[in-house]
Amino acid sequence: MSGVTIRDARPDDLDTIIAFIRALADYERLAHEAKADRDMLARHLFGPRPMAEVLIADHEGAAVGFALFFHNFSTFEGRPGIYLEDLFVRPEARGLGAGRALLARLATLAIERDCARLEWSVLDWNAPAIAFYRAIGGRAMDEWTVQRLDGEALVALSSSANPRR
Repeated sequence: MSGVTIRDARPDDLDTIIAFIRALADYERLAHEAKADRDMLARHLFGPRPMAEVLIADHEGAAVGFALFFHNFSTFEGRPGIYLEDLFVRPEARGLGAGRALLARLATLAIERDCARLEWSVLDWNAPAIAFYRAIGGRAMDEWTVQRLDGEALVALSSSANPRR
């Protein structure tokens, strides 16, 4: 893995994390959906109750990639899992092994934390990423489809709930 090191992100990495998120959003043609800002990320990544964690891949003193992840829980397994929300390596750094190193570190964390699985989603048009995931042993969960509730639909459902007593 040719000089690539993986480390936990620190609060002073916030600008780098934001840059990675924006670059990923551009790559995925979703820049219009990228709303995260420095204050949000500081609170949710490094605040009193962190909701996610970030790994940074460094090569020759420069951050070249990141992985943002959090824990989920499998009721069937009775154990936690790790959900990889974002994985991104700068185009000029691809081929150095940074993506594989980030995933290997996540696999190690999953084992150390007694997780049953490591999961992620990939856009169906992203053939290079899909090929990479297959090469490391990833498999598609074709029988499952992702569902999402956000925006006005999320607010509408919330407002229909009975108030807590």
